[in-house]
Amino acid sequence: MNNFEKFKAYPLTYGLIIINVVIFIIPQIFSSFYEPFYQAYALNDYWAIFKAEYYRFITAIFLHSSMMHLMMNMLSLYMVGRMVEKLFSKTAYLSIYFLTAFLGSMFSLYMHTNTWGVGASGAIFGLFGALAGFAFFHRNTMKNQFMAFMKDFGIILLINLAIGFIFPSIDVSAHVAGLLSGIVGGYMLAKNAKFLWAYWGLSICLLVFSYFELALRFSPYGM
Repeated sequence: MNNFEKFKAYPLTYGLIIINVVIFIIPQIFSSFYEPFYQAYALNDYWAIFKAEYYRFITAIFLHSSMMHLMMNMLSLYMVGRMVEKLFSKTAYLSIYFLTAFLGSMFSLYMHTNTWGVGASGAIFGLFGALAGFAFFHRNTMKNQFMAFMKDFGIILLINLAIGFIFPSIDVSAHVAGLLSGIVGGYMLAKNAKFLWAYWGLSICLLVFSYFELALRFSPYGM
């Protein structure tokens, strides 16, 4: 299989990797552009909530703080993304990716006040969670495969969580929120692909509730 055929087989995964890499390279080339670029598009509770710059929930997903950060996330996306792309529709894949990213980001803002956040970790953990949810729903039919999957999944998950605790700059709260919301989504879609609308509805309700909780921090009535 040549590179073009590989891309055709997993267009979403490879497409997301390419976008992340290109966005990382651009500010590296133009050094004077680096700091303003990240300040304009990274996630921060004050700017995203109080100043209503909601686009930051999307742009921050495609930003990375260092080459190591980018490599770790893209390697994880390469590993898990292709499996998710095999099991779910393109619409479901993108829904899980972005909804878990948004929920992870929102939970991160709730847990950490006045910090700057970047990275696709919440979305990637969401994809891991979707695989776990899918495997759990089909556990009776998968049997030995399910046990082998959960063992491998557990090892990968523990390694990633350990890395998050070792390096203080890595936000474990976004990982956990992305993982849990991904498990719910994966289970729901494994049960019935038509439940995608219900997953959207549940996710939006959680996002709206979290938004108003955060908004109270900047309200004179919530202080």
